[in-house]
Amino acid sequence: MAISDIKEYAHLTEADIEALGRELDAIRRDVEESRGERDARYLRNTIRLQRSLEVGGRAVLFGSRKRPLWLLGAGMLGVSKIIENMELGHNVMHGQWDWMNDPEVHSASWEWDVVGPSAHWKQTHNYLHHKYTNILGMDDDVGYGLLRVTRDQRWKPFNAGNLAYNTLLALFFEFGIAAQHVELGKVAKGRDDREETKRKLREVGQKMGKQLLKDYVLFPALTGKAWKSTMTANLTANMIRNVWTNAVIFCGHFPDGAEKFTKEDIDKETQAQWYLRQMLGSANISGGRVMDFMTGNLSYQIEHHIFPDLPSNRYAEIAVRVRELCDKYDLPYTTGPLLVQYGKSWRTIAKLSLPNQYLRDTVDDAPETASERKWEGRETVLTVDPGTGRARGLRTAIRETKKRRGLRKLLSSASPRS
Repeated sequence: MAISDIKEYAHLTEADIEALGRELDAIRRDVEESRGERDARYLRNTIRLQRSLEVGGRAVLFGSRKRPLWLLGAGMLGVSKIIENMELGHNVMHGQWDWMNDPEVHSASWEWDVVGPSAHWKQTHNYLHHKYTNILGMDDDVGYGLLRVTRDQRWKPFNAGNLAYNTLLALFFEFGIAAQHVELGKVAKGRDDREETKRKLREVGQKMGKQLLKDYVLFPALTGKAWKSTMTANLTANMIRNVWTNAVIFCGHFPDGAEKFTKEDIDKETQAQWYLRQMLGSANISGGRVMDFMTGNLSYQIEHHIFPDLPSNRYAEIAVRVRELCDKYDLPYTTGPLLVQYGKSWRTIAKLSLPNQYLRDTVDDAPETASERKWEGRETVLTVDPGTGRARGLRTAIRETKKRRGLRKLLSSASPRS
């Protein structure tokens, strides 16, 4: 089952958690006090790069009837849309640059280049997802109301299509995000406020209409005889952006080690406990500076979830200090290459298209979602190894559990068969 007692699962005492919170607060203060010109310059350079790629890509598409120019134009436009979506839109709307007091890059005024209104996304993402990260029944990003991603979600025949649904979600991710705020599940069950639903649909329709008009009518028309190839290039660029965004976001919360939680005691959660839940419920992507930039620095998803409103270009340096805290408190720091993390996400989606009785691992010790129950009968408080002086807690316990599991498999495979 999902984690209901985070303190017990993490092997930390209340005092440990509060101490961890104070150290994370200190990191926040240090970054806030050091924000300045180098950060603003990074943002301005990113905007210039994104706009140059967009203008250049659209210019190249005037010759899109020639295959090489179609490929170049669609590629440049796709990269431009990724940067606009990930490193600009997502981060600006988190308020990461509000300290600059520049209306062009303020969270209250930014409207991004996707079919969903920014105001809707800020409600479902900035508020619901970041406040209730990976809490079942409260965070709509857990499966997006479409996918079964934890054994806590009761299996239904509909879930047999998990792989097909996620393929479509990846290709048309911006439409999935646009529909998320409308809460179509509630609408289908008649549990919504009809007037509010009408308002949401009207706002989504207006934004969607503008985007479709821009990408599939106006810009293709500007290229004259190349309108048809320009339109397909624009569609391809949008899909490039959609698939990449889907991959990055899924790598942040669905690989092994990114835990899910229940609603229990959430109303009593302190800031320090919230920090700890973000650390346990998020996963990073390793890959270097280009990967960091192209993911909007969501390659540092753990750091982003701890400090969602700090400038994204500072996450790399923040990560050094967060990893030191994980070492100090013996907490796991879940990270891995994009293909590995995304592959684990798809593996979970594939497995959970089946009912629990067809799955091998227990509901309390599954790779995709563990539980504090896995520690029953064992020491579950952070201790210090008298021999090494190092902390022994959750990370050590997970490592030792994997070793025991591997040894059991080895012995089982080596035992004679009747």
